[in-house]
Amino acid sequence: MVSFLVVVGIPVLVILWAIGIYNRLIKAKNLVDEGWSNIDVQLKQRTNLIPNLVNTVKGYVKHERELLTNITQLRNQSLSASTVAQQGNVENTLSQSLGRLFAVAEAYPDLKANQQFLDVQQQLSQLEDNIQMARRYYNGTVRNLNTMIESFPNNLLAGTFHFSKREYFELDDPGERAVPKVEF
Repeated sequence: MVSFLVVVGIPVLVILWAIGIYNRLIKAKNLVDEGWSNIDVQLKQRTNLIPNLVNTVKGYVKHERELLTNITQLRNQSLSASTVAQQGNVENTLSQSLGRLFAVAEAYPDLKANQQFLDVQQQLSQLEDNIQMARRYYNGTVRNLNTMIESFPNNLLAGTFHFSKREYFELDDPGERAVPKVEF
């Protein structure tokens, strides 16, 4: 009787253990997918606001066409990005260009006072904050999933069921990591 329990009990425990690991991996994968979806939603909202901003600014800033054209091209690249790395690269460049656009707006007092411009600028600013929060959440879930996939004994099942590490949504430009130089 004891040998029967050992012969049947050990495989049952191993199967239950494997099911538990598999379910935790699925949960972590789904959290990563949810995190990416949140980023995608925020980026799409920002992408939808950009034409409003560009059209508002066009009337005031005739000689800044190159910057406006660049922002429009980056918006289109953002819509067609297919990987996390591509999306991250385009979004970082787009954020920098939007920052330059807001700096240009400082030279046009009428534009700064335009209510439509102010509304779009405020919405974009809020979206940038939301994007940063979504990036942090996504990167945290990627870290958790990657740790689970690489940890023993999870790695045995992760490899068997083809779970793979995910990319972080990070800065590609090392200059963005540098501490800004402040001079008085």
